[in-house]
Amino acid sequence: MTQSHVGSAILRTVGDLRGPAGRLEALLNVGAPDAPYAALVCHPHPLGGGTMHNKVVYHAMKAFQSLGLPVLRFNFRGTELSEGAHDFGEGEQDDVRAALDWLQREFGLPILFAGFSFGSYVGLRACCGDPRVIGLVALGMPTHAEGRDYSYDFLRDCSQPKLFVSGTRDQYGPAATVEAAVARAHEPKELVWISGADHFFASKLEDVRQAIRAWALRCYPVLASK
Repeated sequence: MTQSHVGSAILRTVGDLRGPAGRLEALLNVGAPDAPYAALVCHPHPLGGGTMHNKVVYHAMKAFQSLGLPVLRFNFRGTELSEGAHDFGEGEQDDVRAALDWLQREFGLPILFAGFSFGSYVGLRACCGDPRVIGLVALGMPTHAEGRDYSYDFLRDCSQPKLFVSGTRDQYGPAATVEAAVARAHEPKELVWISGADHFFASKLEDVRQAIRAWALRCYPVLASK
């Protein structure tokens, strides 16, 4: 790893994260030495320009980092410097599992997951039912985007605590379809609507950060001391 200081946070370049398709470009924002959990954040669709540097991904990272957690972000296969080729959401689930493996080896802590758009769908698919993952956050969960349909029937069996954050003007996740998907999801779950926000939460990113932070503090009270 190489590291640099960004403000008061330490940012490390991860050189040893590998998935089935090869090396995955990744960054780790270092947490407190006594962090009770680690976090993983996944980016939106790479064919639409999504990377780990996306603004929503960055703000999700900052929400977890504000609670003292180490946070891993990575680029899916075929994105920027990550090896392999885009696999339309299938192989990307294995990339998520490789990132979970890396966090488990590095920290040995329970993991909180957050994903934005395509990253939320892929991450939910990979993380639901994984005993290493104790909580899930879906930001801008898509139901129909650029000709792609997303089904969430698997959420019926997903018993980890879940937070869904969507904008009332999300063009890829209209309220009726998001509410229907969340209604089918296993408890515990919470749906937060951000008034006036589009899919990318333009001008509403601080609201996203605060929604994640508030949910995490409610579900995991140990974080209140961090």
